[in-house]
Amino acid sequence: MPYLFTSESVSEGHPDKVADQVSDALIDNFLAFDPNSKVACETLVTTGQVVLAGEVKSKAYLDVQEIARGVIRKIGYTKSEYMFEANSCGVLSAIHEQSADINQGVDKVNKEEQGAGDQGMMFGYATNETDSYMPLALDLAHKLLMELAVLRRENYIISYLRPDAKSQVTLEYDDNNRPVRIDAIVISTQHDDFGAEEVMLEKIKSDVINILIPRVKAKYEKYAHLFSGDIKYHINPTGKFVIGGPHGDTGLTGRKIIVDTYGGKGAHGGGAFSGKDPSKVDRSAAYATRHIAKNLVAAGLCEEVLVQVSYAIGVAKPTSIYVNTYGTAKVKLTDGEIAKKVEHIFDMRPYFIEQRLKLRAPIYSETAAYGHMGREPEVKIKQFTTPTGEIKSIEVELFTWEKLDYVDAIRTEFGIN
Repeated sequence: MPYLFTSESVSEGHPDKVADQVSDALIDNFLAFDPNSKVACETLVTTGQVVLAGEVKSKAYLDVQEIARGVIRKIGYTKSEYMFEANSCGVLSAIHEQSADINQGVDKVNKEEQGAGDQGMMFGYATNETDSYMPLALDLAHKLLMELAVLRRENYIISYLRPDAKSQVTLEYDDNNRPVRIDAIVISTQHDDFGAEEVMLEKIKSDVINILIPRVKAKYEKYAHLFSGDIKYHINPTGKFVIGGPHGDTGLTGRKIIVDTYGGKGAHGGGAFSGKDPSKVDRSAAYATRHIAKNLVAAGLCEEVLVQVSYAIGVAKPTSIYVNTYGTAKVKLTDGEIAKKVEHIFDMRPYFIEQRLKLRAPIYSETAAYGHMGREPEVKIKQFTTPTGEIKSIEVELFTWEKLDYVDAIRTEFGIN
């Protein structure tokens, strides 16, 4: 029987995402000057205020205030009327030394036996629904807000947009779990106060439907037919949205973990990503399981897959590896047998995950908005500045867990032609 499924996304200016981006900017700066840094940093943002808290073990010394302001400035909070502005907001740091009790379980004489930074279970998911092997509803929700941010920065087609925004996409699926129609699209975007409420809302709705939607539709040649005329649009459904961002709602690191991953498809172990260095398996193992899942689907092993791994704190070897192909496997093996072969191909000890995916590099700021999964791998030069003005340029490889570099190994292991 056909069914509906919904995913949401939030913009880089959403208060929780502001917090995520500040935390990950700190991670990048610590790793840029000391790749062995151990960091767990949380951020709170509210009206005119940023609070940084967490634990750090690093040789690097940073101007955390200026790093936070730089992130806020880049997002677009640069006007006093937003009641949260990069140059004038207060930045309070309560960052302290990491617990030696935790560190002794992670750092080992033999690096290969590096223990997991915490216990827990992590999930990776992939589906052949889209070219990025991501669920379509979430992919659309992200693209809507990414394009909205482009329009905001262009500032000549739509001139009234402010940084805070949310999206939601509802798809109808057929009996074969294939998307057949977009049922509803929700966009709530912060905006300038530029007239009577009715006039503003009509203008925003018209611009979203006639400018934003066609630009997003053009990115989906395969699914352009889903953008039919009977989509239900809910544009700023509560009315005007002038007060927003951290002034309208307090933001905290790690409150958008479903937006960060698969939009409710598959599963999530519960651990947030942003603000954590790669010794924390909440982050690194979630990337590693996505890497496995994407390569399994791309290799033709299955159409959809969920991969779980679990750890005990301070122990290198995972306590379990689980695979669920949802009955879509193309090989004559049980999911348990597939999991055994996966364990043979991919070493899931934390040190080897870090090495395989090049995670001890400053690559995390780019992950902190519009999803950690489904992004395009790329190599770029990033620059970092010390409190004394020293500039360091580093070539980094972003989103390594999205590379399809294990397809051949999987096909060989499973005998797929």
